[in-house]
Amino acid sequence: MARTSRPTEAELEILRALWAHGPSTVRQINERLSSATRDIGYTTTLKLMQIMAEKGLVTRDEADRTHVYTARASQGQTQQQLVSDLVDRAFGGSAAALVMQALSARSATPAELDEIQRLIADYKRNPRAGRKKTGDSRG
Repeated sequence: MARTSRPTEAELEILRALWAHGPSTVRQINERLSSATRDIGYTTTLKLMQIMAEKGLVTRDEADRTHVYTARASQGQTQQQLVSDLVDRAFGGSAAALVMQALSARSATPAELDEIQRLIADYKRNPRAGRKKTGDSRG
């Protein structure tokens, strides 16, 4: 994924709505955010989405009177970029330090631990493939 600006928390809320529901108008996103979290003004949502388009986080289809926004990168690609930035900035590039800190900060379920072990085994078999796994391919 080409490096884009790192999304703010408010921008991530909008991206999560786009990933969950696909291309959407500002009104649709505003309604989803207002029902899910708190009442957010339409103009606030509009301004955020315009900024996100300028930052390259979303694309805007202006073919119709009502503009439709789409997440530029998939959820997995965005998460991968955020984790990569976090590993570099907070953990000096050490993925092991990140994982150890994550596991000590929050309890993992047995199913999550099994998934982590499976991912490690897959990575040991093919390290390059592990870097390409980006989760959700929409976007």
